[in-house]
Amino acid sequence: MNLRPPRPERGALPDCATLRLMAGLITPASLKASLRDAMTAEPGTRVLSADEPAIEAAARCLKAGGLIAFPTETVYGLGADAGNGEAIARLYAAKGRPAFNPLIAHFANAEAARAAGIFTEAAKKLAAAFWPGPLTLVLAKQPDCRIADLALAGLDSVALRVPAHPVARTLLAAFGGPIVAPSANRSGHVSPTSAAHVLADLRGRIDLIVDAGPCKVGVESTIVSCAGEPALLRPGGLPREAIERVLGVTLATASITEEAPPAPGMLASHYAPKALLRLEADGAEPGEALLAFGRAPDFSGPILNLSPRGDLIEAATNLFSHLRALDASGARRIAVMKVPHDGLGEAINDRLKRAAAPR
Repeated sequence: MNLRPPRPERGALPDCATLRLMAGLITPASLKASLRDAMTAEPGTRVLSADEPAIEAAARCLKAGGLIAFPTETVYGLGADAGNGEAIARLYAAKGRPAFNPLIAHFANAEAARAAGIFTEAAKKLAAAFWPGPLTLVLAKQPDCRIADLALAGLDSVALRVPAHPVARTLLAAFGGPIVAPSANRSGHVSPTSAAHVLADLRGRIDLIVDAGPCKVGVESTIVSCAGEPALLRPGGLPREAIERVLGVTLATASITEEAPPAPGMLASHYAPKALLRLEADGAEPGEALLAFGRAPDFSGPILNLSPRGDLIEAATNLFSHLRALDASGARRIAVMKVPHDGLGEAINDRLKRAAAPR
Protein backbone atom coordinates (compact mmCIF):
# COMPACT_ATOMS: atom_id res chain seq x y z
CA MET A 1 0.00 0.00 0.00
CA ASN A 2 1.45 3.37 -1.03
CA LEU A 3 1.04 5.75 1.91
CA ARG A 4 2.85 8.74 0.50
CA PRO A 5 1.24 12.18 1.06
CA PRO A 6 -1.23 13.20 -1.67
CA ARG A 7 -0.06 15.11 -4.72
CA PRO A 8 -0.95 18.81 -4.75
CA GLU A 9 -4.19 19.90 -6.30
CA ARG A 10 -4.04 20.90 -9.96
CA GLY A 11 -4.82 24.43 -10.98
CA ALA A 12 -3.45 27.73 -9.81
CA LEU A 13 -4.63 30.92 -8.27
CA PRO A 14 -4.63 34.13 -10.29
CA ASP A 15 -1.22 35.75 -10.08
CA CYS A 16 -0.57 37.74 -6.92
CA ALA A 17 -0.71 41.11 -8.65
CA THR A 18 -4.15 40.34 -10.08
CA LEU A 19 -5.40 39.35 -6.61
CA ARG A 20 -4.15 42.64 -5.22
CA LEU A 21 -5.90 44.60 -7.96
CA MET A 22 -9.16 42.72 -7.33
CA ALA A 23 -8.87 43.55 -3.63
CA GLY A 24 -8.29 47.23 -4.42
CA LEU A 25 -4.82 47.07 -2.91
CA ILE A 26 -2.94 48.38 -5.97
CA THR A 27 -3.62 50.56 -9.01
CA PRO A 28 -3.64 49.49 -12.67
CA ALA A 29 -0.30 51.29 -13.11
CA SER A 30 1.36 49.32 -10.33
CA LEU A 31 -0.26 46.16 -11.72
CA LYS A 32 1.52 46.74 -15.04
CA ALA A 33 4.82 47.15 -13.19
CA SER A 34 4.18 43.97 -11.20
CA LEU A 35 3.42 42.00 -14.35
CA ARG A 36 6.55 43.36 -16.04
CA ASP A 37 8.65 42.27 -13.06
CA ALA A 38 6.93 38.88 -12.96
CA MET A 39 8.12 38.12 -16.50
CA THR A 40 11.66 37.73 -15.14
CA ALA A 41 10.70 36.07 -11.85
CA GLU A 42 11.54 32.44 -11.07
CA PRO A 43 8.30 30.39 -11.26
CA GLY A 44 7.16 27.90 -8.63
CA THR A 45 8.04 27.49 -4.98
CA ARG A 46 11.69 27.19 -3.95
CA VAL A 47 12.66 24.74 -1.20
CA LEU A 48 15.89 25.63 0.64
CA SER A 49 17.66 23.66 3.34
CA ALA A 50 17.78 25.64 6.57
CA ASP A 51 21.15 27.39 6.60
CA GLU A 52 22.33 31.00 6.78
CA PRO A 53 21.80 31.78 3.06
CA ALA A 54 18.29 30.29 3.25
CA ILE A 55 17.41 32.38 6.29
CA GLU A 56 18.70 35.51 4.56
CA ALA A 57 16.72 34.69 1.42
CA ALA A 58 13.56 34.13 3.49
CA ALA A 59 14.01 37.44 5.33
CA ARG A 60 14.47 39.29 2.02
CA CYS A 61 11.36 37.62 0.64
CA LEU A 62 9.30 38.72 3.65
CA LYS A 63 10.56 42.30 3.39
CA ALA A 64 9.52 42.33 -0.27
CA GLY A 65 5.98 41.25 0.65
CA GLY A 66 6.44 37.57 -0.20
CA LEU A 67 5.17 34.42 1.48
CA ILE A 68 7.48 31.83 3.02
CA ALA A 69 6.99 28.62 4.97
CA PHE A 70 9.29 27.96 7.91
CA PRO A 71 9.55 25.45 10.74
CA THR A 72 8.49 26.00 14.32
CA GLU A 73 8.60 23.45 17.12
CA THR A 74 4.86 22.83 16.61
CA VAL A 75 4.09 22.76 12.85
CA TYR A 76 5.38 24.57 9.76
CA GLY A 77 4.09 28.14 9.57
CA LEU A 78 3.13 30.17 6.51
CA GLY A 79 4.79 33.50 7.14
CA ALA A 80 4.12 37.06 6.00
CA ASP A 81 5.22 40.47 7.27
CA ALA A 82 2.80 41.18 10.14
CA GLY A 83 2.64 44.87 9.21
CA ASN A 84 2.01 44.39 5.49
CA GLY A 85 -1.71 44.16 4.76
CA GLU A 86 -1.13 43.35 1.09
CA ALA A 87 1.12 40.40 1.96
CA ILE A 88 -1.45 39.16 4.47
CA ALA A 89 -4.16 39.34 1.80
CA ARG A 90 -1.95 37.09 -0.34
CA LEU A 91 -1.57 34.73 2.61
CA TYR A 92 -5.35 34.44 3.01
CA ALA A 93 -5.67 33.79 -0.73
CA ALA A 94 -2.93 31.15 -0.72
CA LYS A 95 -4.55 29.27 2.17
CA GLY A 96 -8.15 29.86 1.11
CA ARG A 97 -8.49 30.96 4.74
CA PRO A 98 -11.73 32.46 6.17
CA ALA A 99 -11.11 36.20 6.41
CA PHE A 100 -12.68 36.37 9.89
CA ASN A 101 -10.14 33.96 11.42
CA PRO A 102 -7.31 35.96 13.06
CA LEU A 103 -3.61 35.15 12.70
CA ILE A 104 -0.87 34.54 15.28
CA ALA A 105 1.98 37.06 15.24
CA HIS A 106 5.39 35.55 16.02
CA PHE A 107 8.07 37.61 17.76
CA ALA A 108 11.78 37.15 18.42
CA ASN A 109 11.35 37.73 22.17
CA ALA A 110 8.85 38.75 24.83
CA GLU A 111 10.09 42.34 24.91
CA ALA A 112 9.20 42.77 21.23
CA ALA A 113 5.78 41.19 21.82
CA ARG A 114 4.95 43.76 24.51
CA ALA A 115 4.84 46.45 21.84
CA ALA A 116 1.79 44.74 20.33
CA GLY A 117 -0.24 43.48 23.31
CA ILE A 118 -1.20 44.67 26.78
CA PHE A 119 0.24 42.11 29.21
CA THR A 120 -1.82 41.36 32.29
CA GLU A 121 -0.20 39.82 35.36
CA ALA A 122 -1.35 36.38 34.22
CA ALA A 123 0.14 36.96 30.77
CA LYS A 124 3.46 38.04 32.29
CA LYS A 125 3.61 34.85 34.37
CA LEU A 126 2.86 32.63 31.39
CA ALA A 127 5.32 34.40 29.10
CA ALA A 128 8.07 34.11 31.72
CA ALA A 129 7.35 30.42 32.23
CA PHE A 130 6.73 29.20 28.68
CA TRP A 131 8.30 31.57 26.15
CA PRO A 132 9.96 30.70 23.91
CA GLY A 133 7.66 27.72 23.38
CA PRO A 134 4.33 26.37 22.07
CA LEU A 135 2.10 28.92 23.83
CA THR A 136 0.09 31.70 22.15
CA LEU A 137 -1.33 34.50 24.31
CA VAL A 138 -4.40 36.45 23.21
CA LEU A 139 -4.27 39.95 24.70
CA ALA A 140 -5.89 43.34 24.26
CA LYS A 141 -3.88 45.11 21.57
CA GLN A 142 -1.75 48.15 22.29
CA PRO A 143 -3.17 51.46 20.98
CA ASP A 144 -0.18 51.78 18.64
CA CYS A 145 -0.06 48.10 17.65
CA ARG A 146 1.62 47.88 14.24
CA ILE A 147 0.16 44.54 13.22
CA ALA A 148 -2.03 45.00 10.15
CA ASP A 149 -5.77 45.16 10.84
CA LEU A 150 -6.39 42.37 8.34
CA ALA A 151 -4.35 39.97 10.50
CA LEU A 152 -6.49 40.88 13.53
CA ALA A 153 -9.72 40.06 11.68
CA GLY A 154 -11.39 43.18 13.01
CA LEU A 155 -10.81 42.32 16.67
CA ASP A 156 -9.43 44.50 19.46
CA SER A 157 -7.22 41.62 20.58
CA VAL A 158 -3.98 40.21 19.23
CA ALA A 159 -2.53 36.67 19.32
CA LEU A 160 1.18 36.61 20.18
CA ARG A 161 3.82 33.87 20.33
CA VAL A 162 7.59 33.55 20.77
CA PRO A 163 8.58 30.26 19.10
CA ALA A 164 11.38 28.05 20.40
CA HIS A 165 12.60 26.51 17.12
CA PRO A 166 16.12 27.83 16.40
CA VAL A 167 15.37 28.36 12.69
CA ALA A 168 12.22 30.35 13.48
CA ARG A 169 14.10 32.48 16.02
CA THR A 170 16.99 33.13 13.62
CA LEU A 171 14.52 34.09 10.90
CA LEU A 172 12.68 36.50 13.20
CA ALA A 173 15.98 38.14 14.16
CA ALA A 174 17.06 38.41 10.51
CA PHE A 175 13.71 39.86 9.46
CA GLY A 176 13.69 42.35 12.31
CA GLY A 177 9.95 42.38 13.02
CA PRO A 178 6.92 40.20 13.76
CA ILE A 179 5.79 37.52 11.31
CA VAL A 180 2.18 36.34 11.13
CA ALA A 181 2.17 32.62 10.52
CA PRO A 182 -0.81 30.27 10.49
CA SER A 183 -0.09 26.63 9.69
CA ALA A 184 1.38 26.26 6.19
CA ASN A 185 -1.45 24.32 4.55
CA ARG A 186 -4.67 24.99 2.67
CA SER A 187 -7.35 26.05 5.11
CA GLY A 188 -9.20 23.04 6.50
CA HIS A 189 -6.48 20.58 5.43
CA VAL A 190 -4.30 18.63 7.83
CA SER A 191 -1.54 20.76 9.38
CA PRO A 192 2.00 20.26 8.03
CA THR A 193 4.84 18.82 10.11
CA SER A 194 7.38 18.62 7.26
CA ALA A 195 8.43 20.64 4.22
CA ALA A 196 7.00 17.89 1.99
CA HIS A 197 3.57 18.43 3.55
CA VAL A 198 3.83 22.17 2.82
CA LEU A 199 4.84 21.57 -0.79
CA ALA A 200 1.95 19.14 -1.31
CA ASP A 201 -0.56 21.81 -0.32
CA LEU A 202 1.02 25.11 -1.39
CA ARG A 203 3.30 24.46 -4.37
CA GLY A 204 3.08 27.48 -6.66
CA ARG A 205 1.07 29.47 -4.11
CA ILE A 206 3.99 30.66 -1.97
CA ASP A 207 7.50 31.84 -2.76
CA LEU A 208 9.83 29.81 -0.58
CA ILE A 209 10.01 26.95 1.95
CA VAL A 210 12.78 26.71 4.54
CA ASP A 211 13.26 23.00 5.18
CA ALA A 212 14.59 22.02 8.62
CA GLY A 213 13.16 18.51 8.81
CA PRO A 214 10.12 17.34 10.79
CA CYS A 215 8.65 19.34 13.67
CA LYS A 216 9.16 17.97 17.17
CA VAL A 217 5.85 18.82 18.87
CA GLY A 218 3.54 18.02 15.95
CA VAL A 219 0.41 19.91 17.06
CA GLU A 220 -0.18 23.66 17.07
CA SER A 221 0.49 25.95 19.99
CA THR A 222 -1.86 26.09 22.95
CA ILE A 223 -3.84 29.36 22.89
CA VAL A 224 -4.76 31.10 26.15
CA SER A 225 -6.70 34.34 26.38
CA CYS A 226 -5.44 36.75 29.02
CA ALA A 227 -7.53 39.68 27.81
CA GLY A 228 -9.75 39.03 30.85
CA GLU A 229 -9.84 36.03 33.15
CA PRO A 230 -7.47 33.40 31.73
CA ALA A 231 -9.30 31.00 29.42
CA LEU A 232 -8.19 28.14 27.18
CA LEU A 233 -9.11 28.94 23.57
CA ARG A 234 -7.34 26.01 21.90
CA PRO A 235 -5.56 22.98 23.39
CA GLY A 236 -2.14 22.40 21.87
CA GLY A 237 1.50 21.57 22.44
CA LEU A 238 1.56 22.90 26.00
CA PRO A 239 -0.69 20.88 28.35
CA ARG A 240 -3.44 22.67 30.27
CA GLU A 241 -2.09 21.26 33.56
CA ALA A 242 1.25 23.04 33.13
CA ILE A 243 -0.49 26.38 32.57
CA GLU A 244 -2.78 25.91 35.56
CA ARG A 245 0.20 25.14 37.80
CA VAL A 246 1.82 28.46 36.91
CA LEU A 247 -1.38 30.49 37.29
CA GLY A 248 -2.63 28.66 40.37
CA VAL A 249 -6.17 28.63 38.96
CA THR A 250 -8.31 26.37 36.79
CA LEU A 251 -8.56 27.60 33.21
CA ALA A 252 -12.01 28.24 31.82
CA THR A 253 -12.65 26.76 28.36
CA ALA A 254 -13.98 29.15 25.73
CA SER A 255 -16.80 28.04 23.46
CA ILE A 256 -16.40 28.05 19.67
CA THR A 257 -18.16 30.78 17.71
CA GLU A 258 -18.15 29.87 14.01
CA GLU A 259 -19.21 33.36 12.93
CA ALA A 260 -16.32 35.15 14.66
CA PRO A 261 -13.72 32.89 16.28
CA PRO A 262 -11.62 34.85 18.81
CA ALA A 263 -8.42 32.96 18.00
CA PRO A 264 -6.81 30.87 15.27
CA GLY A 265 -7.82 27.23 15.02
CA MET A 266 -11.28 27.67 16.53
CA LEU A 267 -13.31 26.75 13.47
CA ALA A 268 -15.03 23.46 14.31
CA SER A 269 -13.90 21.75 11.09
CA HIS A 270 -10.39 23.23 10.91
CA TYR A 271 -8.30 20.05 10.66
CA ALA A 272 -9.95 17.86 8.03
CA PRO A 273 -8.63 15.11 5.76
CA LYS A 274 -10.75 14.21 2.74
CA ALA A 275 -11.71 10.86 4.28
CA LEU A 276 -14.38 10.77 6.97
CA LEU A 277 -13.28 9.94 10.51
CA ARG A 278 -14.89 7.46 12.92
CA LEU A 279 -13.65 8.21 16.43
CA GLU A 280 -13.33 6.05 19.56
CA ALA A 281 -13.09 2.90 17.42
CA ASP A 282 -12.02 -0.49 18.75
CA GLY A 283 -10.91 -1.56 15.27
CA ALA A 284 -11.49 -0.96 11.58
CA GLU A 285 -14.24 -2.23 9.33
CA PRO A 286 -13.80 -3.45 5.73
CA GLY A 287 -13.05 -0.50 3.45
CA GLU A 288 -11.67 1.65 6.28
CA ALA A 289 -8.13 2.64 7.18
CA LEU A 290 -7.06 2.39 10.84
CA LEU A 291 -5.29 5.03 12.89
CA ALA A 292 -4.23 3.07 15.96
CA PHE A 293 -2.94 4.01 19.39
CA GLY A 294 -1.20 1.56 21.67
CA ARG A 295 -1.79 -2.13 20.99
CA ALA A 296 -3.47 -2.40 17.60
CA PRO A 297 -5.82 -5.21 16.53
CA ASP A 298 -5.01 -7.38 13.53
CA PHE A 299 -6.07 -5.59 10.37
CA SER A 300 -5.20 -6.26 6.73
CA GLY A 301 -6.05 -2.79 5.42
CA PRO A 302 -4.07 0.48 5.61
CA ILE A 303 -2.93 0.99 9.21
CA LEU A 304 -0.61 3.39 11.02
CA ASN A 305 -0.04 3.66 14.77
CA LEU A 306 0.26 7.01 16.52
CA SER A 307 2.31 5.33 19.23
CA PRO A 308 2.57 1.57 19.64
CA ARG A 309 3.80 2.10 23.22
CA GLY A 310 0.98 4.51 24.10
CA ASP A 311 3.19 7.62 24.37
CA LEU A 312 1.16 10.83 23.94
CA ILE A 313 4.21 12.88 22.94
CA GLU A 314 4.99 10.42 20.15
CA ALA A 315 1.29 10.38 19.20
CA ALA A 316 1.17 14.18 18.90
CA THR A 317 4.29 14.17 16.74
CA ASN A 318 2.77 11.60 14.35
CA LEU A 319 -0.82 12.86 14.32
CA PHE A 320 -0.95 15.02 11.19
CA SER A 321 1.56 13.03 9.13
CA HIS A 322 -0.32 9.78 9.83
CA LEU A 323 -3.67 11.37 8.96
CA ARG A 324 -2.23 12.61 5.68
CA ALA A 325 -0.76 9.20 4.83
CA LEU A 326 -3.98 7.31 5.58
CA ASP A 327 -5.97 9.91 3.67
CA ALA A 328 -3.69 9.25 0.67
CA SER A 329 -4.38 5.50 0.91
CA GLY A 330 -7.73 5.97 -0.82
CA ALA A 331 -9.87 4.82 2.11
CA ARG A 332 -13.18 6.68 2.30
CA ARG A 333 -13.20 6.50 6.10
CA ILE A 334 -10.52 6.34 8.79
CA ALA A 335 -11.27 4.52 12.05
CA VAL A 336 -9.43 6.17 14.95
CA MET A 337 -8.75 4.23 18.13
CA LYS A 338 -9.28 5.81 21.55
CA VAL A 339 -6.62 8.25 22.76
CA PRO A 340 -6.48 9.28 26.46
CA HIS A 341 -7.60 12.84 27.21
CA ASP A 342 -4.92 13.73 29.78
CA GLY A 343 -1.83 15.85 28.99
CA LEU A 344 -1.25 16.24 25.26
CA GLY A 345 -4.16 13.85 24.72
CA GLU A 346 -6.51 16.82 25.14
CA ALA A 347 -4.95 18.55 22.11
CA ILE A 348 -4.88 15.33 20.09
CA ASN A 349 -8.56 14.63 20.76
CA ASP A 350 -9.44 18.25 20.00
CA ARG A 351 -7.79 17.93 16.55
CA LEU A 352 -9.48 14.61 15.89
CA LYS A 353 -12.89 16.00 16.88
CA ARG A 354 -12.42 18.93 14.48
CA ALA A 355 -11.24 16.62 11.70
CA ALA A 356 -14.39 14.52 12.19
CA ALA A 357 -16.78 17.51 12.23
CA PRO A 358 -19.47 17.67 9.51
CA ARG A 359 -18.35 19.64 6.44
